[in-house]
Amino acid sequence: MKKIWFAFFCFLLFFNCENSKPESLSLLSLVPEQTEILIKINSSEGLANGLKNNALINEIVNYSQIKDLQTLLLPLYEINKKQSLIALSKNSNDSLEISYIIPLSKESPSLDSIDGLKIDSVYNTFGIHKLEYNNQTFYSVIKDSILFASNTLAIAKKSQNPTVVNSEIETLYNASSGDKMVSILINHNTSFFNPKLFKDSSLNAIKFSKYTMLEGDISQNSILFNGITKANDSTESLINIFKNTIPQENNVASILPSNIESFTSLTFDNYDRIKNNLLRHHLIDTSNATNFNFHNIIEVCQAKTKTQEAAIIRSLDPSVTLDNLSAKTIHDTYRNISIFTLENSASFLIDFKSILNLKPPKHFISIDDFFVFSDDIDFLKSIISSHQNNVILSETDSYKNLKLNLSDESSLLIYGDYEELNAILNLNFTDDKKLNISNYKSCAVQYVYETDFAHIVAVFETHKDKSNNNSVTEEFNISLDAELLTTPQLVKNHTNNQMDIVVQDVNNNLYLISNQGKVYWKKQLPGKILGEINQIDTYKNGRLQLVFNTSKRLYVLDRNGKDVNHFPLDFNDQITQPVSVFDYDKKKKYRLMITQGKSVLMYDKNGDIVKGFKYRKADNLITSQPKHFRIGRKDHIVFAHGNTLEILDRVGQPITKLNEQISFSENEIYLYNNSFTTSNTDGELIQINSRGTVNHKNLNLNSNHKITTTSKTFVSLSDNKLTIKSKTIELDFGDYTAPKIFYINDKIYVTVTDLQSKKGFLFDSQAKPIANFPIYANSQLELNNIDKDSALEVITKGDNNAIIVYEIQ
Repeated sequence: MKKIWFAFFCFLLFFNCENSKPESLSLLSLVPEQTEILIKINSSEGLANGLKNNALINEIVNYSQIKDLQTLLLPLYEINKKQSLIALSKNSNDSLEISYIIPLSKESPSLDSIDGLKIDSVYNTFGIHKLEYNNQTFYSVIKDSILFASNTLAIAKKSQNPTVVNSEIETLYNASSGDKMVSILINHNTSFFNPKLFKDSSLNAIKFSKYTMLEGDISQNSILFNGITKANDSTESLINIFKNTIPQENNVASILPSNIESFTSLTFDNYDRIKNNLLRHHLIDTSNATNFNFHNIIEVCQAKTKTQEAAIIRSLDPSVTLDNLSAKTIHDTYRNISIFTLENSASFLIDFKSILNLKPPKHFISIDDFFVFSDDIDFLKSIISSHQNNVILSETDSYKNLKLNLSDESSLLIYGDYEELNAILNLNFTDDKKLNISNYKSCAVQYVYETDFAHIVAVFETHKDKSNNNSVTEEFNISLDAELLTTPQLVKNHTNNQMDIVVQDVNNNLYLISNQGKVYWKKQLPGKILGEINQIDTYKNGRLQLVFNTSKRLYVLDRNGKDVNHFPLDFNDQITQPVSVFDYDKKKKYRLMITQGKSVLMYDKNGDIVKGFKYRKADNLITSQPKHFRIGRKDHIVFAHGNTLEILDRVGQPITKLNEQISFSENEIYLYNNSFTTSNTDGELIQINSRGTVNHKNLNLNSNHKITTTSKTFVSLSDNKLTIKSKTIELDFGDYTAPKIFYINDKIYVTVTDLQSKKGFLFDSQAKPIANFPIYANSQLELNNIDKDSALEVITKGDNNAIIVYEIQ
């Protein structure tokens, strides 16, 4: 899969692309026959944001050839916000041919309305029109509501007669799931688009396979590919050497020092089969073939540092393998490990020269089930000491994280650190650049051979070393298309039991973002979301939906951003409070309450009005979001209007009336110590029991104070004084957000942010600050464990258009 590097380069074509649906055959039939790279856009929002935020991509765009490619971009996002294909090839003059296949819809604008796109009104040859964009000429045809545009006239002409799709290509193409950001189909049968994956020129010259189908995801910190590659049995393709073999575990990282720069590991269960495959595909020089007994060997590797290299074999029976290494003498002993010298060097490794291109070394050591060969005795000694001190690659955090995305067993595993990655990238370009990619500590491409094809996994991800316990590290900082309108909020991801992020920008686009910074989708809404987003399980199957409202609509969206049931509901009168979601008996028989000025409306989860709910209208404007509280076995729906608190049962009948009037502050209503709790404009704590009796407590709070509670914890902020339970601390004077309480792993945490100094604070239940806080923050903090590890994460607004995720160790 030597084309993997060009997959990076192709991503630059998609900055202005939009969502797509699974591809139809009609689009595939328009793909030019000479296409060598075919790209399907699956998630334009996610791809565009991933490209914009990914450090590796941002470094690659500095290569001059990539800058040349950027001149051939069409504004796909403007033409169609759904699906599109891009086909790439080169002609006999070594010029790039690029073709776009874009379905048009009723929502698609006319081409002449797109800024910067010019249509030659005079040119019309064989139904082909000429377009100009970014000083480039394209020839376009529209047929059956599909726009075909190419920078080559001959290709545009051929598009008028769609071809029969190659069945092998169609099978591979349809194997893609379509749920990744981008899919790439690569034809390896040509010499063009054949980037180098190895430093060694002889290895790069070997054809790897016939076709490769990749699916990719890009986030700020990682680029992940999955796919398959296939070659005909008769072709001399490197992937075919693994035919009829079973992949084994790649364990070489457990013997290599942690500072290893690169290694290549191949495994097999039967040496005779792999040797026959090497012979059949002319990848062994028969005049130099060895008779060494490899029958106990299941892994063969090559490893390198900047100045040293070694070959490694792993044996099922080390004692037998040691006996097979005849004509050896002990050269030295280091830390009780013998260093042997072979009289005739390790010439048997020549069988694997097609993959492991190194001179036969003459020294070796034996550790556990590994045999390590090298001409550099100092390198062998460093391997011994690293192994004894457990300073090995497999124990590094970066390699452990890498392995989470890889299969334990593979036929071929190619590993490199950031310097190896930099060197490989430079081989593919005329520029020799020092890239700023030092956070890409571990990268890998893996092949797992099956019956007649191989699975591919490619992982390029950053890793930041954790300094120590109680540290706070920035996990990622993702920039969106516009400034944030709402505070980033966490929602549960039911597919993996982790957390995702939702946020809205000033263009009213709602985003769903993974805990790795991948934008799943964005959806434009008619207005700002009021309050927080809720989640419900409409179908009682564990799949959660998002519930929220704007000033005119009530939404229920599924995980893909699609409307559920009869939603959204449209309202003529303005909605004045966030939607309230009630689940009285925890049986998922949800009720959704909408507030409009003095009135409330109750809906069920299907969007139908609940006829049994009696309450309709208050005497005054409702000034707080209705909330449901259960005290004992009784349900209470409470909200403030005017100078009173309405207390209703679940069918909307009043339970009681207050015995006095209250001048409510702007704080919410809470249930604290089994009393409905808020504060008044005089800074008093107001507590109301279920009989309507009002109790006052003077807290000496200022008029702009803020409070929040759980059932047993009370927190207030007045001026610069933060009180948690009975303990008060003084902060610097500033512009503070309302405090927020989090109950996680049986612990209470309190957050507050100074918007003036852009500092986010975190305290425990005893008002003690958490170590290494405050952190940089531009909004209220969200706190939770959002991923698989045990550490907590903090989510906040960074720059005006950015979200920051921190991890607390």
